[in-house]
Amino acid sequence: MNNPHPNRSHAHEHTTAGPPARTLLKHDLPASFVIFLISIPLSLGIAVATGAPLIAGIVSAVIGGVVVGALSGAPLQVSGPATGLVVIVGGLVAEYGWPATAAITLAAGLLQLALGLTGIGRLALSLSPAVVHGMLAGIGISIAIGQLVVVLGGTASSSVLENLRRLPAELGSTHIGSVVAGTITIAVMLLWPRIPRSSLIPAPLVAVGAGTVVSALLALDLARVHLPGHPLSLIVLPQMPSGSVGGVIAAVVTVALVASVESLLSAVAVDKLHDGPRAKLDRELIAQGAGNAIAGALGGLPISGGITRSSTNVAAGAKTRYSTVLHGIWIAVFVIALGGVLELIPLAALAGVLIVVGVRLVSVDHMRTLLRHREFIVYVATVLGVVFFGLLEGVVVGLAIALLRALFRLTHCSVRVDGDRVCVRGSLVFLGVGRLVRELRRIPLGRRVVLELHVDYLDHASYEAINDWREGYERLGGRVEVDEVHDTWYDRAHQGKPGRRKTLPGPLPRWFAPWSHWQGTTLTLPAQRSESDPMLVGMHEFERRSAPLVRPFLAELAARGQRPQQLFVTCADSRVVPNLITTSGPGDLFCVRNIGNLVPTHSSDDRSVGAAIEYAVEVLGVSSIVVCGHSDCGAMKALVQGSAGRGSHLHSWLRNAEPSLIRFHEPSAPGCADLPVADRLSVANVAQQLDNLLGYPSVREAIAAGSLTLVGMYFDISQARVYLVNPDRNGLEPVPEPAH
Repeated sequence: MNNPHPNRSHAHEHTTAGPPARTLLKHDLPASFVIFLISIPLSLGIAVATGAPLIAGIVSAVIGGVVVGALSGAPLQVSGPATGLVVIVGGLVAEYGWPATAAITLAAGLLQLALGLTGIGRLALSLSPAVVHGMLAGIGISIAIGQLVVVLGGTASSSVLENLRRLPAELGSTHIGSVVAGTITIAVMLLWPRIPRSSLIPAPLVAVGAGTVVSALLALDLARVHLPGHPLSLIVLPQMPSGSVGGVIAAVVTVALVASVESLLSAVAVDKLHDGPRAKLDRELIAQGAGNAIAGALGGLPISGGITRSSTNVAAGAKTRYSTVLHGIWIAVFVIALGGVLELIPLAALAGVLIVVGVRLVSVDHMRTLLRHREFIVYVATVLGVVFFGLLEGVVVGLAIALLRALFRLTHCSVRVDGDRVCVRGSLVFLGVGRLVRELRRIPLGRRVVLELHVDYLDHASYEAINDWREGYERLGGRVEVDEVHDTWYDRAHQGKPGRRKTLPGPLPRWFAPWSHWQGTTLTLPAQRSESDPMLVGMHEFERRSAPLVRPFLAELAARGQRPQQLFVTCADSRVVPNLITTSGPGDLFCVRNIGNLVPTHSSDDRSVGAAIEYAVEVLGVSSIVVCGHSDCGAMKALVQGSAGRGSHLHSWLRNAEPSLIRFHEPSAPGCADLPVADRLSVANVAQQLDNLLGYPSVREAIAAGSLTLVGMYFDISQARVYLVNPDRNGLEPVPEPAH
């Protein structure tokens, strides 16, 4: 089968024997080189931004590729030095020193391992997107401001406010070399993707290369990457941090949580870029924990999955985790064999790359989406909190506001007074009691009032408030009827059996229950209408409640005409509701109803059913014709008992069912032996009507062309169950599960 998404890769995992050699050579090997070229400048830039030794970024890039890539639950995700932790790690280096920061990274990795083993990884899907995007935007702004100081020739601080304070002084300095190299790098990062077929070479590589070449040709005086003759000699082993225990624990938890959230969210995002196996988030968290524990032990930066590297991996055509593992190997080989090449790179060029990466974390599209969903205030609060107070503090502020807004939405109810009818919708809890009581007390005394409750939850405080008002209103000569539409919360509370959980969403009972189930609570029909006529009551109910909900949909159907997919032939029995048993709505079913769900033969005198069949097949182009019988069918009972009076219209009509009687008595098709005789005949009758349909030329032609199918159905009224009819044996079969 062809890939329906040609721009997406299929991530076929071969965890035991590995991928076929052709896949490895054709897809994973080229992709690994592309990621390798991106990871070198990103890893060095992050190391510079945090104040860690440059080799720490390389160590983490290698471990993120080889170790995390081999264990990852998201095979196409590429891990390396964590962009989202730049500000945090910079602060830790300034406070504790680099060896202690490495120890904190090791401990954070062990904490991630423990979290992964508890299965907590899947909770990443429950985080508020507004908080997540706000956190990323805050991190991006912090990175961009700090690296702007570096481009201007200064040294970035771990504090955003301090970096902002330094900017005016740096703008007045004369570090021309850094400004030139950084500006060229930023320009190339922005312009390179606009060049046709430029995706063959990663923008960060071209940008750093351009900044390096220009600085060398112009002999600019600026700071560059410095590595010793033996890069591995720069590896610093971890040491126990000195300081308050609480501060160290907070640092460990912060690094673990931020790295975990960044990795898990990146894994979820990468899943949307390909059609292969979905990420196993708990396994991914374990892999990240193992990677950070090893990185900390070897003096590396904290590791996380990154969307920049990962999306490039998918776009480059990677099929398995081997592209990630190989890219880590190429980084190690390059640094050991060609470390001198890295010393030509200006620090301002690496800073320029990070400025663009940071700015891109502030997504305008996400802002628009959050504005539409009224979540922008959570986003802004998180961004400001991260920028001005710190990442952990900003996330806590964002989560607090998100929770308060969720609490308001979940407990908010609307109260609308329309004459003597009060309509309450939503969840009724103590927070909304004051407003409800104020509205109720405005109703003039001595009226006949209907309190209409469309609520999915009602707590004790709300019940008490409603009941106290009701009793007081009736003592003063009024009358109150509580009309519960969605559920019976008030009635159950009144009986001392209050509900405990919110009502699950579902269809309103009045949309399918008999009139007698609810019409007694309707009190507001105009006097000139007869309240004893249930149809008039039902029409009024439709106009008042259902019509506003379905009007836009029906207007669309009226504009484009009917395009049903099924012709549905069923009995006129009032207990059979086609749209209910097929979970369909207006425009879905083209229905024909008659006594006994009969399809007279093509040669019969009846023209009504035949006209409907021809119109459905030839004009509407339905894809299936369904014949639906049911239990306790009066027509089938009349056939069995011969109770239809001779000369009556019913007797004449039921002659069309005589072939069904013959079929029923055939020994080759005994049918369902456990059913009553009339119900067995009903099943055989459905099978016979399917045969009768084949006598219509338009039906035969459509079936031969493969555009039409015939389906037999049987509805057991008392059990509310639908079956398929097997016409070969007059038997019933369960409805199969739909294919996913």
